Parts: sequence; C-alpha cells; structure tokens
Amino acid sequence: MEYIEHLAWLLFLRFLDAQEEEWETQAKLERRAYQPIIEPPYRWRDWATKDWPAEELLSFVHGRLIPYLQNLGGDPIREIIRGVFAERNVIVCASGYNLKEVLQIINGIDFHSQDDIFTVSQVYEELLRRLGSENRLAGEFYTPRPVIRFVVEVVDPKIGETVYDPACGTCGFLAQAYLHMRQYEQTIEDHRILQEQTFYGQEKKPIPALLGLMNMVLHGVATPRIARRNTLEENIRYVTERYDVIMTNPPFGGTEGTHIQHNFPIKSQATELLFLQHIMKKLKPRDGARCGMVVPEGTLFRGGAFAEVKKDLLEEFNLHTIVSLPPGTFAPYSDVKTALIFFERPGPTKEIWYYELPLPEGLKKFSKGSPIQDEHFAEARRLWKAWDAYRKGQGPREACFSERSWIVPVEEIKARGYDLTARNPNRKETEALPSPMEIVAGLLEREREILSIVEELNELLGPNDKGESNG
Repeated sequence: MEYIEHLAWLLFLRFLDAQEEEWETQAKLERRAYQPIIEPPYRWRDWATKDWPAEELLSFVHGRLIPYLQNLGGDPIREIIRGVFAERNVIVCASGYNLKEVLQIINGIDFHSQDDIFTVSQVYEELLRRLGSENRLAGEFYTPRPVIRFVVEVVDPKIGETVYDPACGTCGFLAQAYLHMRQYEQTIEDHRILQEQTFYGQEKKPIPALLGLMNMVLHGVATPRIARRNTLEENIRYVTERYDVIMTNPPFGGTEGTHIQHNFPIKSQATELLFLQHIMKKLKPRDGARCGMVVPEGTLFRGGAFAEVKKDLLEEFNLHTIVSLPPGTFAPYSDVKTALIFFERPGPTKEIWYYELPLPEGLKKFSKGSPIQDEHFAEARRLWKAWDAYRKGQGPREACFSERSWIVPVEEIKARGYDLTARNPNRKETEALPSPMEIVAGLLEREREILSIVEELNELLGPNDKGESNG
C-alpha cells in the first residue's frame, strides 16, 4: 500500500506538470498571460529533473516541497492539490538514491502521449486490483471491475449529467463512468463538461482518496471533484447539492454513533442504511435521475428501520431491477452475500425485475483464484436489455423471463413486510434448498444484524454502567 501511495502522488505531480505545459502553450497561442498553478521552484520540471545529491533531494521534498503543496489554495485545482498532501503523512522513500531512481523512471513517461498514459493507467489499475485482492483492509474501497462495468452499462450516464459517488474509494465507478461517457463526446464543449462539471466523489479515508484521485487523472480527467470527508456527517434534511446519476458501493458492516444518526430521519447504526437514505436525498428531483449501487443481502430482507427506508424507496422511486450476486463476488476480503439495486425517478415502484447471477458450472463460490469476470454477466446484460426495452414499450414482456429471471409485483413485496430478497420461483424442487455457501453467507449477514442490535442495546444501557439505576 505504501508503494502505491508513494507512486500515486509522484505520478499526480508529473501529470499536473504535463497539463501545465499544455495550458501554457495554449495561453501563448492566444497571446494571454498564464499564471502557473504551482510556482517555481516547486514545479516538477524544476526539481524532479535536477541531479540532486541524495540527501539534499530528501531534504527539499520533506522540508520545502510538501509544506508548500499542503498550503496551496484559492481555486478548485489548488484545493485538489492541497487535499492530496494535507491531513496525512505523505509517504516518501527512506533512501534518496531510491527516490532518484523512481524519478528517473517517471520522467521517462511521456504524459503528452495517449499511448503512454493508457499504459500507465492500466498498470495502475492492476496495482489497485492486487491491492484489493491481497490486502483485506484495502478491499473495503476496491470493487471488482466486472461489477462496476455492469452497473455503469445499466445506468448509462450521458454527457451533461452529473455523476456522484458518496463513498468513492479508488474511484472505480467514476473512472468507468468517464470511459463510458466519452464515447458520446463530439465537441470541445462536451470535453470541457466531462473534465470540469461531471464527476463528484467523497471519501472518508485519506489514502483511498489519493489513490482514487490519481485513478481519475490517469484515466484522463484532470480536475475531478474528489473531496475527503465523511459523507454521513451531512444532515440530509438540508441537502442543497443534488446529482443526476449516483453509482456506488458504500461501506457496509460498519456502525455510526448517535451524533451521525441525528442527520437522518430514520436512525440506524448500520452504515449501509444511512448511505441509502443519503443517496435517496442526493438524487435530483427530476424524471430520469437514477442510481445503481451495491448492497449487502441483509438490506433486502431486514425489517425495522430497514423496512421503513425500503417503504420510502418503493413509494418515492421506481426500484426496477435487483441483481443477486453469487457468494464470493467480493472475495477474498468479504464473504457477505451482496446484490445490485437500480432505482430511478419518478416513483412509485409497480414491479421489480429480478436476476440471479449463476456461478460457473463446477464452482461453489468465486474466490481470489477464480474471481468474477465480465463474461459472467453476459446473460444478465442480454436479459436486462430485454427488460429495459419492455419498460420503454419497445419489446415483449416474455423476453425478460428465464430460469434465472422473474418479475415481482410491488403488492407482493408490501405483503411480506418489504422483504426484497431474491426468491427464484423457477428453481426445481431439488434446488429449493440454498447451497452451503449461501447458508454461510446468510449466517454471516444475520450475525452482523444481531451484533448491530447488541451494540444499540449497549448504547441504550450505557448510563447504567456509570452507577445510574433503572428506578
């Protein structure tokens, strides 16, 4: 993780310097003055290409460069730079000789060449993937790319729409959204909109925020609006900024204290339920505003506060699609069974199309050695297109059905207490019982639910531990 973090801020400064060279050239052609974002001697071209003695290089980086960058401000780009370097201990090579070698390699990359940038972005994505699969802690902010690509394809964001991820981690959803949206780019104005007015993200932890920002930059978005803050600290009763499209995999399994819960009409310690309420409020109040997100299976079947939120979701939005993912989709760092939900304005929901993504034949669960791949979504994509065509009045209802897909009217959901669990009615009698892996995943989810209840009880009974009586 330290290697990737170190590499990320160096690549960020190198990319920024290449951008500044282009902006300076454009200003000269237009015969206007250019004010550098980073002043000499702190530009990459001033210090990173210089032949320093090793110890002097480290002294400059620690004593002058990083403090300068931590105190930038005054406009959005400088604020982004400050956000990369402030509020965290910046990782720097312990050896000046190693740092000189790294700088030499990075200086060999031509950031004006699309081929070089593409190669570096692919390498960086692979590093993030390995970080997610080999480091259980890193898994909390890395979502498998086949899952992301499927969500982005279903949601289909367009140029002119704002795209938001309230728990952006390494910005997988935002980066893939850019790759998807740029296929519609036709004019200089389209390009400007994608660069400056489209992508918004928030991330609580500083290191994934840095890795995510760099991921966006390497994919070609020079100034994404990535903020480092705890999304759940915003009181959703007073939301002012809303978005056209939201795609996210918010953290689940965590808990939040009373001060955070006060920001939500329906209180709960469960982070996944707080994020769902946040997302519902952050979608613009216009027809076509939409969301695709990952939820733990417990969100589908849990009652109480969960049922209240799901009731609001079904009444205020059209929850049109639920895709049940197999065990091990997020292996190796989580065995909790998950699902994808897709909803849009306007509501209410009338019926929900379900799809149960199967495991490949002979496989009991996805794993680090056998991860989920794009081809595993092939049938889901085909059937989703049929369902979408039917919803738009452009195709027959029969084309939406298969052994793994079915439609449930909302009245049935209400009758079972807003339980949205995917119960495939097409399973044969011999297949009626869930697999051992599904049972284990369900037990893990229910254990989390019990622990959450125990924590709530502990919070309620807390004052008695300080000598107060029940009387």
